[in-house]
Amino acid sequence: MDHSRHEHSTQHTGAHHAGTHDHGTQHTGAHHSGTTWATAVKATLHCLTGCAIGEILGMVIGTALMWGNVPTMALAISLAFVFGYSFTLFAVVRAGVSLKAAIKVALAADTVSIAVMELVDNGIIALTPGAMDAHLSDGLFWYALLGGFAVAFVITTPVNKWMIGRGKGHAVVHAYH
Repeated sequence: MDHSRHEHSTQHTGAHHAGTHDHGTQHTGAHHSGTTWATAVKATLHCLTGCAIGEILGMVIGTALMWGNVPTMALAISLAFVFGYSFTLFAVVRAGVSLKAAIKVALAADTVSIAVMELVDNGIIALTPGAMDAHLSDGLFWYALLGGFAVAFVITTPVNKWMIGRGKGHAVVHAYH
């Protein structure tokens, strides 16, 4: 049985929205266990995009304003969460979900993924000698940042696969696609 087709075909039945299950699409929990690496990679890339935009913007703003490392990093992490959530939020609202419900979906879908990504990425930046003091024009700044994103992607993808496989994380968004 093609689990990816089964997964997709049961997502749009309305059963998720009504809180009831049609016998033809009843979930046993087994259908999520067939989550593919491709699905996890796609979810992680989605998260990485929002995180990267927010984090780079935060670093640029903090550096331009000549803030210290801690406030700059706090801004970058905050914006990573804002942009990470906003990608999901806009997609779910566009699908016809109320803003209040869409916020709940975005929080459920992305919080763990963004948190893991930010912890790993910022940990690498903080542990790379000289990276915290590098300027935007320094190669070290960009190598540490992009290297941190790459490592965060590798670590976050299995986390997302595990969560999606259990109907959590980015799996909650799939009902609205």
